[in-house]
Parts: sequence; C-alpha cells; structure tokens
Amino acid sequence: MDRREMLKFGAATMAVTLQPAAFAKSAEKTRSTASPSPDTLQRVEQWGLFELALHGPASGNPFQDVTFSAAFTHEHRTVEVKGFYDGDGVYKVRFMPDMQGPWSCVTASSSKELNGHSTRFDCTAPSPENHGPVTTAHRYHFLHADRTPYFPFGTTTYAYFFTGDAHAADSLAGMKGAFNKTRACVLPKPLGQGAQILPFPNTGAAADSRGGTNDYARFNPAYFQLLEKRIVELQSAGIEADCILFHPYDAWGYKAMPSEVDDFYLRYVVARLAAYRNVWWSIANEYDLVKSKTTADWDRFFRIVQAEDPYSHLRSIHHSAVIYDHSKPWCTHASLQSYDFEKSAERRAAWNKPIIYDEIQYEGDVERRWGNLSAEEMTRRFWLAAVRGVYATHGEVFIADENGPHAHEPSWSDAGRLRGESASRIHFLHDLVAAHTQVGLNEYEGSYYLCSGTPNELYLWYFDYHRPARYEFPLPNTANFEATLIDPYAMTQTKLDGMFSGKSRVALPNRPYQAILFRKISDVIGKPTGKAPTPEVQD
Repeated sequence: MDRREMLKFGAATMAVTLQPAAFAKSAEKTRSTASPSPDTLQRVEQWGLFELALHGPASGNPFQDVTFSAAFTHEHRTVEVKGFYDGDGVYKVRFMPDMQGPWSCVTASSSKELNGHSTRFDCTAPSPENHGPVTTAHRYHFLHADRTPYFPFGTTTYAYFFTGDAHAADSLAGMKGAFNKTRACVLPKPLGQGAQILPFPNTGAAADSRGGTNDYARFNPAYFQLLEKRIVELQSAGIEADCILFHPYDAWGYKAMPSEVDDFYLRYVVARLAAYRNVWWSIANEYDLVKSKTTADWDRFFRIVQAEDPYSHLRSIHHSAVIYDHSKPWCTHASLQSYDFEKSAERRAAWNKPIIYDEIQYEGDVERRWGNLSAEEMTRRFWLAAVRGVYATHGEVFIADENGPHAHEPSWSDAGRLRGESASRIHFLHDLVAAHTQVGLNEYEGSYYLCSGTPNELYLWYFDYHRPARYEFPLPNTANFEATLIDPYAMTQTKLDGMFSGKSRVALPNRPYQAILFRKISDVIGKPTGKAPTPEVQD
C-alpha cells in the first residue's frame, strides 16, 4: 500500500515515525493508532520525529482557513505544537520528543474533522548516531542534547534544498566525512538551469521560471517536501542544516513580500521543519542587502521564529556590511561575513555568545576578489579562527569547464561537485580539536604567538606566516606535557621525544603555517603552588 492510499481513511488517526535513515520508506512505518493497546504503541526514538497525519477539508484555502495543532504530554509536561496543511486534504503535525517514555497526543482544530483526535506513542532510547539537537554551551561553544561536544566545521551550499537530485547528490557526497554543517537557502535563488520548483503557486513566469505572479495566500507543498527530503539526507549524514529563511538573491519578489506574507511564510516553515533535530535557523543571508526590510522587521522575524519553535533551535542572522546586534536575546550565536578574527575577543566580550565566521570568502578561481582563495589560504583562515576560540565556514566558487563533461554544473557555492583541496585539511583540524577537548578551544589573549586551549591542560600554538626555528614556550611548571608538531596543510603530526614543563625551548620546522600542541600527561610531583602562567611571552 502506498502513502496516498494509507491517507484515505477519512477522519481516522495515523501516527507516523520517520526514521532519518529511511525517509523513502516512511510509508511502510505508518499504522493506525486510533485505539492502540500497550504492546502496539508506535515507537519513536528520542529526538526522532513523530508525525500525525489526518484527512480534513480540502476546499477553500486550507492554508489560511483551518487551524490545526496538537498537545503532546509526557508525565506532567505538555508541549503545544502547530500543524500545517500538506495539500490533497492532508494535515500534519510533527513532534520531536526529548524525553523517553510514554507520550500522548490530542489535536485541536477549527475543523470538526481534525479536532479532538488522540493517540499515544513510546519514546525509546536514541540510536548511536543520534545525539539530539545542537545548542550552545560553555559560553562560546556548542553541545548536542546528549552532552556530546559539537564543533561546527561547516560549508556553504546555498541551493542544496531546491536544486536537482543529481547536483544535490554530488553536493552531499562532497560534504560527507568533511563537514558537519551546511548553510542552505529555504527560499529559492535563480539557478539558470531551466524551470525551477517554487514555494508559492506562480503564474506567468518565463521559461526559466523567473518572474511571474505569486499567489501568496497559499504554498506549494511539493517544494517543501523536497526541502524536507534534503534535510533528512543531511541528518542521515550527520550534517546540521543551517536554514537561511530570507536572502537578497531573488527573481520572484520574495525579498519584498508584504509583512503579513513574511509572517505567514515563517510560521509555515517553522511548523514544517522544527521537529527535525538537525535544523538551525538563519533569519537571513546578507540581511542588510534586503532593502525592503528594516531592523524592526528582522527583530520581528527572530521573535516569530523563537515563539513558533517548541524546541528552541539555534538562531542567527548573517550580514554583508552592517553587523547585526548579536547581543539581542533572540540571537543564540553570531554569524559573520568577515575574516577579521583578531576582533573576536572584543566581540565575545560584547555579545557573550559563540561566534561563527560563516563567510570568510571562497576557495576558487572566479574573477571577484572574494572568490579566488587558494586552498592554503582557506586552511589558514580556519586555523586562525580556531586559535581565536571561534569557528569558520567553508565555501568554494570554481568556474565551470565550459567545454568539458561538467559544463552544466553549478559554478557557484550552490550545490554540486566538491572541487577544492581545503576540505580534507579542514576536517583534519576538526578531528584534532575533537580529539583533545570536550569543551572547545578558548583563546589565550595576549599570547605572543597565537594560542588557544584549556589552561593547565592543553595549549595549541599556531605561527601563521611566521617561521621561527625555535621558541621558548611558557608552559605551566605544575604539569608535564607531551608535544606534537603539526603541519596543517600536509596534515601530519609528529610527536616530540620527552616531556616538557615550565619554560621549554623547542626546535621548530622553520616553515610558515606550522603549529605545535602541548597536552598534559601528568602533574609534577611536589608541584609548586600558585597560578600557572598563560602563554604571554615577549622577546
């Protein structure tokens, strides 16, 4: 029986568990739970996705005429969740349970057909790869819900959600094993590849789907179903989806929608996507280039997303020239288009939040000066971010081979084949950080050479373009450390002989862009009292 047939049950109730690794098989997991017995309760893993689908009114405009929601209760706690219309008379509500044990669900609706339905399900232990949604932690860093550390080493694939399957598959293949977050637009941007699927019904568009007249009173569910498919694909690959809600790269008028349409769109998107554990919200990309919106509009968008999202997913906004005030309470972290990492300390002091430099220019070969970094320079910028106690995001923009087999591939950082050489170096840095800290690297401000780590435990020096042949490192004299020389581009680690404590002179490779890691292995017996020094050394 296919999914459409299973939805033809009148006003009966259906509970659906969508397993991340098996989106295409979700119909096979559906079953009626109108009157379940304890041994037939639907099972949903913690931080998985429970979906309730009902058949209701299809006439008129169900997107606006019908309200639909559900109350999910576990013990003495109830979570109110808004549903949405998915077309063809089908209404859905989705829920991400965060506590193990029995849950019950009761619907509420302005339609008699949808009101008062109840069901139950059992929330089970999460699968090994499911660590729950990401939140902020330790002031400047991130953590999964199960307390597993998360270090965002991401990339940029603006069109991943709405590009064709072939380009999306190429993009996903490039991300797997290299990045754990990607930034992608929810609203489309023109791809120059023929007609595109659009989020609103559109009439009178050109052959390439640009222009036309939008029906802003309703949505095109097929567009959002494709987007959800992409989010689940990312989830299965262990990649967070940083969903960009607005942007200025538009061919249909979406950047200048009336305010009531903006709000209508935001509420619909949050209702559809919030239950996916790997979702983040980026209110806009280059918000200050969307000239039809004011600061008050962006503040309102933040508040709507915060109010509509029962799970408090991460929220940020990205700028072009004018940096948003990230100290505002609805921002969970800062998202910057910059590579002035030396300002990170003052920004941390001002915002008291994690910082991700989400656009540090692009590896590539295009004529624009922001789009032709070498792989070496992209790698360098990730290291500069790491030793400043912040995070960075990758992107690439190579010119397509106009006469070769890949002539029609996207030439932008949209979606397609990963062609650059920095991705493996970035992943090397991620693994290095993950192997040595459960919290994240914190900058040692005032260090003569750039350094970060955990006081008395870990010290990571990065020499950038300097090439010293030796250096006297000011290690604490209360502990013994082992030392490892690191070549960030060659991706090599060379362990040095012996132990190091206190001021320690070490011979170095006399090459630029090298690093050295000191890791505590034992306390010094009869260690002196007093505060251990931080790496502040003057020649």
